[in-house]
Amino acid sequence: MDLIRKYFPHLSQLQETRFQKLMEIMPLLNEKVNVISRKDIGSLEEKHILHSLSIAKKFQFESNHKIIDVGTGGGFPGIPLAILFPETHFILVDSIEKKIGLVNEVLRHLELANVEGIRGRMENLDLKADYVVSRAVTSFSRILQWTSNFILPGGPPPLPNGLISLKGGDLTEELKPFKNQVEQFPISTWFEESFFSTKMIVYLKK
Repeated sequence: MDLIRKYFPHLSQLQETRFQKLMEIMPLLNEKVNVISRKDIGSLEEKHILHSLSIAKKFQFESNHKIIDVGTGGGFPGIPLAILFPETHFILVDSIEKKIGLVNEVLRHLELANVEGIRGRMENLDLKADYVVSRAVTSFSRILQWTSNFILPGGPPPLPNGLISLKGGDLTEELKPFKNQVEQFPISTWFEESFFSTKMIVYLKK
């Protein structure tokens, strides 16, 4: 919990309890499902939870917002964000049954009532939300192709409704089709650990 407390010092007791429980149960559940690589599970707090929470350093979700996490895998970034924004409704989507099964088990342990897990392929779903979030799913263009119809237009400036994707590495070629349409926010702006030195939040408004 040291890293989470370092960057989010004003958590409620309930939020702290939920983050602590997430860090305890995820390695146990992952033994059965293996949605997080064994070499990464030891860095769960930094590489998965804190990475997910970086979105909250730039975006503040409100109680009337609906957020879709596409290709959620083990529940990232959706579950950490749902703990941080307990009044916001989150929909976590993955096409693989065992992954959504793990997500729903985590939600039961954490007693998170503001989250639902859905199994399905993005192209077959009819969903609407203010923001779509993603982390390590596929190319930015493909995520946009899957989800652009999900995102409702509108929202207040300076960051109205849109697609928010956690990315890493050299994004020059991947984002070339979008030219000046996307905004990139270096996560190293907020987090000093070396893991975040090449990590970005990529945002495209609706």
